[in-house]
Order: sequence, then C-alpha cells, then structure tokens
Amino acid sequence: MVKKIHKVNKVINHSIKHKQSANHPLKSYRTSKDLERVTKLGEKITPEFNYAPEILEAFTNKHPNRDAWTSLICTEFTTLCPKTGQPDFAKIFINYIADKSMVESKSLKLYLTSFRQHGHFHEDLIQIICNDLSSLLLPRYLEVVGVFTPRGGISIFPYCNYSNNQEQYKELKNKRLFEYIPGKYSMDLSLLY
Repeated sequence: MVKKIHKVNKVINHSIKHKQSANHPLKSYRTSKDLERVTKLGEKITPEFNYAPEILEAFTNKHPNRDAWTSLICTEFTTLCPKTGQPDFAKIFINYIADKSMVESKSLKLYLTSFRQHGHFHEDLIQIICNDLSSLLLPRYLEVVGVFTPRGGISIFPYCNYSNNQEQYKELKNKRLFEYIPGKYSMDLSLLY
C-alpha cells in the first residue's frame, strides 16, 4: 500500500513539473492586439466606490457570425438609497447577444462595485447599467434584471433591455419586454453554488 501511494505521488509531482516547464508555455487563442483594451485583468486594482462607467472594458468577439447568449450574474451588488443613504442589496443579471465586442468580467465587477457609495433608485440603476453596457458593446441584444432585497416589505424587480436595429433583435426586445415577469430571465441561485 505504501509503495502504491509513493508511486502515485511521484506521478503527480512529475505531472506538475511537466506542466510548469518552459517547454509548455501558456498557449493563448488571443493575440496581444486582441487584449490591448483589457488592462485591468491580472492587475491589482483598488475598487472605486463612486460611479465609474469609464472602468468598463471590452474585448473583441472572435465569433461575430454566431448568435450566442452570455449571462453574467452579480450576486453581491450593493448601492445606497438616494434619500436615506441606507444600503440596498441586489442580484444583477446581465444577458446579452454580442456583436463585435464582449464585456471583460473583471472590469464589469469593478464597475458594479463603483455603485457601492452612489445613491440611485433601483429602477434608475438598472437603466444606467443597461445604457452603459449597450454604449460600450453595441450588442445585438442586451437585458439587465435587478432582484433587490425587500425593503419595508416591498420587493423591486426592475428590467431594462436594448437591441440594435436589426429586425430580429427588435422583435426579441419587444417580446421579452412585454412578456417580462419577475424571475423569468433570472435564475434560481442554488444552481450556482
């Protein structure tokens, strides 16, 4: 039994050394030019706690000929009530179909953190996030859903969407907007954990 464990450890250690050797550098699908607009990823950055849309970054979509959904979920969004300064908590769901650009996730995290000391009503926040992302990405379709923690016994679920001028995405925008009900375009978070 001891010999068997020793042999397994030897194989694992060899495998780790082999993967870390200079003969096996990281192979990237992206070129330096592809990544030149991505400046925050891999850098130690102090979060900005005041609204900072300029922190958002995008990278080139390598598959613009294909429609594909991307869903991003922020489970720990915080902001302040504009009247009382009390904290508000939410889960933010961002679903989009990219065109030429896609949002870089670390910059999105920093952007969403920038609302932490900023006062907005829930409905305004979701529209601001939708506007900022649609301006940055010019996606085919984008929607933002807020699931805010109840305050005073009232839950608020604001929804905002955007589409480009192509007919199929305008139809998708109208269909999803007029069929929206809370929970329809978000998900059971127990699936994440």
